[in-house]
Amino acid sequence: MKGEGKAGMKSKLKWVGLTGLLLSSLSISVHFFLAMFTEHGISDYQTSVTFFSWLPIIESASNIPKTSPLYRRLWGPVRHLQSLHPYANPRGYYADLSPDTRGYIFVRIQGGFHEIGNSISDAVAVSRLINATLVVPEIQSTTSSKGISSDFKSFSYLYNEEQFISALAKDVNVIKTLPKGLKCARKEKKIPLFRVPYRASPYFYLHHVLPVLNKHSVVELVISNGGCLQAILPPQFEEYQRLRCRVAFHALRFREEVEELAAKILQRLRSPGRPYIAYDPGMTREALAYYGCAELFQDVHNELIQHKRSWMIKRKLIKGKLSVDSAAQRFNGSCPLTPEEVGILLRAYGTFLSTSWEMNRLYGRETNLIDDYPKNLPAINFESKHEEWKLAGPRPRPLPPPPARPKYPYNIEGWWGWVAESDDEPESTVMELRMNAHKLLWEAIDYIVCVEADVFIPGFDRDGKGHPNFASLVMGHRLYQFATSRTYLPDRKEVAQLLEQTRDHLYQANATWVKSVRRLMRKSLLDRLSGPLAKSKSLSFLSHPVPECSCSSYDLQESQLKAALGAVHLCPSWMNTGSGTVSREKESEEDTDEYDTLTSSSRLFFGNPEGSHEIAGEVIKEETQLEDQEELEGGER
Repeated sequence: MKGEGKAGMKSKLKWVGLTGLLLSSLSISVHFFLAMFTEHGISDYQTSVTFFSWLPIIESASNIPKTSPLYRRLWGPVRHLQSLHPYANPRGYYADLSPDTRGYIFVRIQGGFHEIGNSISDAVAVSRLINATLVVPEIQSTTSSKGISSDFKSFSYLYNEEQFISALAKDVNVIKTLPKGLKCARKEKKIPLFRVPYRASPYFYLHHVLPVLNKHSVVELVISNGGCLQAILPPQFEEYQRLRCRVAFHALRFREEVEELAAKILQRLRSPGRPYIAYDPGMTREALAYYGCAELFQDVHNELIQHKRSWMIKRKLIKGKLSVDSAAQRFNGSCPLTPEEVGILLRAYGTFLSTSWEMNRLYGRETNLIDDYPKNLPAINFESKHEEWKLAGPRPRPLPPPPARPKYPYNIEGWWGWVAESDDEPESTVMELRMNAHKLLWEAIDYIVCVEADVFIPGFDRDGKGHPNFASLVMGHRLYQFATSRTYLPDRKEVAQLLEQTRDHLYQANATWVKSVRRLMRKSLLDRLSGPLAKSKSLSFLSHPVPECSCSSYDLQESQLKAALGAVHLCPSWMNTGSGTVSREKESEEDTDEYDTLTSSSRLFFGNPEGSHEIAGEVIKEETQLEDQEELEGGER
């Protein structure tokens, strides 16, 4: 019996051990599965846009009614633009599409995400202008890449090809590929090719491209600078402007997988029932080099930017000296706003994540400390500093490989292998080519989320060629589709001056400074119609597609909107936009600066003065009451 008992016990132990091994194996499998999912599903998506999802006060949404002035000031629609609606349909004479065309246009597009969108819209307008059949454009940054999925062709890697063709059925004849005979001729380089200039006039195509098309029945266009048609067209070509809007904002839809992932990200951002801010830094190496903003950074970043500027100067991509006073450029508004600067502006405007009483509870009771830091920093001897810089030798100076070890290839493939040794940029590796193609997909997701954001703010609105960038395209789309959405484009020159005024006390700003920031931010909501964004229209129509692609639900009369845009077409009755006028009282609510005293939101952010409440509910209640009162007072002035 004892032997049988021992055998039974051993058998049970074996089963327990086996069960443990199975559970361990299952656990390891699950962890591997999750690791694979994380690697391929999440970490591969590397966005350059920062998303913030929060409430003005960290409480449930029910504590701040959406009808309150506080909520409306931070997240509500811009009342000045409530009458503006998207309307890109033809208005004047617009002939029906002819079934017989003069030939085919094959387009190759080179450039980044925003350049591709502009170029495709221009290519469609040119095809309509000379009555040609457009072959679905080829996007060079995908077709020239190696190692990307073969499931998609060049255009369909990013966009929905079927949607593009069907949406333009009444405007332009679009086919997927050239006829077989012409396709062979193109491979043999026997068809005429035009490397079209940036912002070419309609007459260039009517007098140069059209005769060649009539003779050969096919032409190939290479677009490399983000557009092939001038942004502002003569009045007789205004219908082509609305055609551009129909292409960019209706026909160009991203492929289904991109749209689905973007929808999931939007759902995750909005699932707590909170609004969110999208911020695009625009701080690309090319843009910083083009505008001479290298000295805003340090060490390696400075070197890389300067090397890029030298490279651009030698290729006559920019004019000017290698050494540029970056501080002067910043004060001139020619450099991007840094993330810290944008954060300070937003927090001064009233958007914050934590209150001062929450932070004080975290710190505990602390005695007041005397500030022993010198108020006046010692002066810098720039001449000696410049001499030290010149004698410092080639930079950056990476550590050499360890003794008796070979210099492996990866030691010379990166910037450390060429920035101090060669004037030429290194050739892209296969992995970098693949990454460039992937960036198009990441930027497509960024684009959707930025367009849909409750608030959008760009750090910069120019790219490395001096043209409107990704953020400009987003702002143009938001202005067309959601005119009342809050898009802040503060004057960077004014921002630099404001920050310099309180440089030594950035996080202890006084009421006057906060008032100035808020006035600047509110002013930028309407100034974008006639300020920097309007100026970018001469370079990219899609960055400012109003009033050509919009209509008003009522006669603007003497409103600020009419002063900014000029004549705006009245919306047709079938749009049912809801006519009426915005009262002067409501308009003044957006115009006036109502902050006469330091509000509780600025106290909560910039410091907690003596006498403030220590109880969360009281602080939040006071915050809402003061903000509401200030909004009402401002609206009555």
